[in-house]
Amino acid sequence: MNIRAVKGTRDILPPDSAAWNRVEAVAREVFRTYNYQEIRTPIFEETALFSRSVGEDTDIVGKEMYTFDDKGNSLTLRPEATASVMRAYIEHRLDQIPGVKKLYYIGPMFRRERPQKGRFRQFFQIGAEAIGSESPIVDAEVIEMVVELLRRSGLSDFHLILNSVGDHVCRPAFLAKLREALAEVAPSMCEDCQRRVHTNPLRVLDCKVPEDQPIINALPSILDHLCVPCSEHFTAVRAHLDGRGIPYEVRPRLVRGLDYYMRTTFEITHGSLGSQNSVLGGGRYDGLAESIGSKVPAPGIGFSIGEDRLVMSVEQTATATVDVFLATMGDAAESHAGELAASLRGEGISVERSVDRKLKRALEVANKTGARYTLIIGDDEVSTGTYSLKDMASGEQVKLTRSELAPRIKN
Repeated sequence: MNIRAVKGTRDILPPDSAAWNRVEAVAREVFRTYNYQEIRTPIFEETALFSRSVGEDTDIVGKEMYTFDDKGNSLTLRPEATASVMRAYIEHRLDQIPGVKKLYYIGPMFRRERPQKGRFRQFFQIGAEAIGSESPIVDAEVIEMVVELLRRSGLSDFHLILNSVGDHVCRPAFLAKLREALAEVAPSMCEDCQRRVHTNPLRVLDCKVPEDQPIINALPSILDHLCVPCSEHFTAVRAHLDGRGIPYEVRPRLVRGLDYYMRTTFEITHGSLGSQNSVLGGGRYDGLAESIGSKVPAPGIGFSIGEDRLVMSVEQTATATVDVFLATMGDAAESHAGELAASLRGEGISVERSVDRKLKRALEVANKTGARYTLIIGDDEVSTGTYSLKDMASGEQVKLTRSELAPRIKN
């Protein structure tokens, strides 16, 4: 029997893993410039954390979580990270530290959903949370950071969609209007929407079934029912984005698939992903802390990027994986190569050594490893202190002294 990767999971192999490393390096650098610091939470939590925060009636909690029993305790592989970050924020009393807490994470999440293009049962997210402020300035800065991260990753022609879903003051009145409108049309909608009419009608707006879209487009708009504070907050967020020259589309039907969202919600899509074209989503969750037991309010806003989908969307250019490949010929050269490799690596240069003394074979291997240069070392090179450095792209070959090697390779 051949044992293979479990359905919905995959191995990320070289050279594809280089693209993942590049995206993550860009993300870490962008987070650094916005003063975000990394948080690492466990990959499993008590099931109650997700059922109370994400929502009992969501598809995630109802259908998609990997839950198991551990001596009477119900535990779940994390389907998303915001709830875990907020749990850690509360547990470790980060509210006692002055200022907005800016945290980011990179890691695997788990959902038992149907695998499709860019969606897996073990998938990876890059995300961030800004906790401790209700200011629309924070909302706009988070969205600005997302846009900067995508641009630096190499993604272009993406589309920012924006909405406000109100709060505990104005949303109940809107939900009443929505239920009233849905009472007449729900029998014509998909099975999930018919169920959501009774459990959480706001989630009907998140339906992706094409046949239901004309009905959804005719339903009442949340933007017509915002209270004054929510309306002013949304206006301020848009004004800050306008001031920074960030284009967006206001889409009143945009809601997030999790119960904890309120006020600002946003999503970024990209055409390369087909019908399921969302690269990332996020929004404000000012009541999340209280829903999982905190007595101290902790307003926040965050986002998560589907890293699998982002890497798929980014136009990948071929990049060398090795700076220099050492091709050795002779006993003295082979012995010398070890010391030379250590010296070059100390200069920050990536090095691979040949295990074949035949030059033709060594050059073939150097080519396949994507080396930028091949450094040819024979016994004569060791005795004279000069080396032959071959540019693998142009074929140019030059003689260099030991002191000239590192500067030439770096440049």
